[in-house]
Amino acid sequence: MLLMFLFQLDNFRPEKLFGGQVLERTPAGLSIIYLIGMAILLVFLIMSFWGNFSRRKFLFEQDLPKEVLRKLTSTLTNRSLRIWQIVFILLAFTVYGFHVYWTYYADDYNDQYQALSYKDLRNRRTSASTLRGWMLDRTGSLGSSLAYYKVDKDGTIDRSFPLEKEMAHLLGTERGTPGLERTLYKKEADPMPESWEILTKYKKPEPENKDVRITIDRDLQAYAAQKLEGKKGGIVVINPQTGDILAMYSNPSYNLKDAESLDGFLKLEANKKDQPLLNRATREFYIPGSTFKTFTMISAFRAGKQDSILPGLPAPDCYTPFKGSKPICDAGGSCHACGDVAIKEAFKVSSNQYFSRLANELGRERMGETAGLLGIAAVETPKEALSQGFYADIWNTSNKKIANAISPARSTIVTGKQLTLYDFGVEGMGQGLAGQMTPFQMALIASAAANLEGKLMKPKIEADLPPQMYSQVLTREQAEVIRDIMSTVTEEAGGTGGIVRAKLAGTGIETGGKTGTADKDGVQVYNKDGTKKTEKRKKKNENGEMVEYDEPVKYTRWDGWFLCIAPLENPQVAIAVVIEDIGGSAYGGTTAAPIAADMILKARELGLLGEQYKPKTQTPPKKKNK
Repeated sequence: MLLMFLFQLDNFRPEKLFGGQVLERTPAGLSIIYLIGMAILLVFLIMSFWGNFSRRKFLFEQDLPKEVLRKLTSTLTNRSLRIWQIVFILLAFTVYGFHVYWTYYADDYNDQYQALSYKDLRNRRTSASTLRGWMLDRTGSLGSSLAYYKVDKDGTIDRSFPLEKEMAHLLGTERGTPGLERTLYKKEADPMPESWEILTKYKKPEPENKDVRITIDRDLQAYAAQKLEGKKGGIVVINPQTGDILAMYSNPSYNLKDAESLDGFLKLEANKKDQPLLNRATREFYIPGSTFKTFTMISAFRAGKQDSILPGLPAPDCYTPFKGSKPICDAGGSCHACGDVAIKEAFKVSSNQYFSRLANELGRERMGETAGLLGIAAVETPKEALSQGFYADIWNTSNKKIANAISPARSTIVTGKQLTLYDFGVEGMGQGLAGQMTPFQMALIASAAANLEGKLMKPKIEADLPPQMYSQVLTREQAEVIRDIMSTVTEEAGGTGGIVRAKLAGTGIETGGKTGTADKDGVQVYNKDGTKKTEKRKKKNENGEMVEYDEPVKYTRWDGWFLCIAPLENPQVAIAVVIEDIGGSAYGGTTAAPIAADMILKARELGLLGEQYKPKTQTPPKKKNK
């Protein structure tokens, strides 16, 4: 009978009644029953205590003097009962006070509680909900993880980042821009549930903070950082067929640990010379130089003017957009392609004159339409170009928070009617008001041409998301012709990116590309300690007196660019590289192009270009038995 009773009693356990979904329901239910019982007992004690005062006395006691009443047996008995009632009430309040202390105060003040709190299932659930999953690279291998937890010698759990510096701008900090660390893991820390919530509301928790796999290739990312060591600039590598970001790095970078403390973060923020917190790949504007001719060429194809031959100018004449305007010349002051020139030859030798004239032939409306398809904002005035903010909608992400965290600065071109033909012509060749381009945006331009169907795929960082198209930029046939034109830069003699062919010799990989060299005026000079360099100048004040002041020292900076797609027949990478401050005698073809070629070789080694290009591992010959 006893066994049967225990068996029946077991059916009334909270986890039986509520489906066995939460392990904590048994102690939660018992705690609630205990608290209800204590509350009932306390009520009875208070009622009994109050009744001793309000209860009527015997009739014979009503007229007796107080001295006599105090000596009566009933009075003595009631007095004794009141004392015990007070004792029981104090004990009950002590028990409740005990609960209040352990619930609200012990976590902060009691060492023993803190040492044992890990055994509390509620604490364990809350702690577990704040732990983020592992962040894996595109391979999904644990050995190639980008973020995970490890237990230190003292037993504390720390978040570890193998590429702490190389991934800093993508991972983000706990201050400032959130980055992937704070946005990839959807669930935030829940408040600790109370017993009643556990008993009535909570179901078995589903794992929220799962491991995530991103599109970045850990080895390629580390290699990009290596190639930019000691330089300022950025590298972006995209798979143009899917939009996968394979690598994206900005240098100078920083260590995530340096940004953990407020002092460390403020020190990084105060470094105006190197600006380590700035992601140059996505949020720094550059003048793109001749790489922007890729954009102008795409606009020409969309307008059906890719076959038009512009009447050439006899050497050494330059293109003069209108009477009295400044001339637009090729490097060196003359023309690289004199006479009647087709677009293929002009692109190969990077003719400034040709693409300036082509931009004016196409017109602002056509160029603005192409800009919109590539994620570039076409604005009316230079002032508007400075206020476009960030562009999260370009990303293919599972939620808006991720897109906002890694959104690039919105690139712009000015197409307003107030621009002169000279201004718009200079823009068409990649100078002047085209100077609001990020490396990320230039990689997207290359990606549209590299896509086999002429589509611009939305870039994505989450590996398991299906690809999404941003826009249909070109037809399949147009994209194929543009890739062929881009190949003249790297594959044909006389192309400005010939160094790429030399580096890839023997691999069987054909590429397409575009070099660029751009000058930026008015760049601040800094001292070695990071302060602005100034020089003493004199000017007259309001009273006509000569006074001395500090004038910032500025100079013209030259930046080297290269866009590249590979392999040509089915591009798996579209690359944008920019290197700051290459000097006035260097070019994008000699500074940025070699880095892009090395990135292609590394991608080949990692199998990112396809198995047919992956180097075959050579097995050592077997030793013959003597």
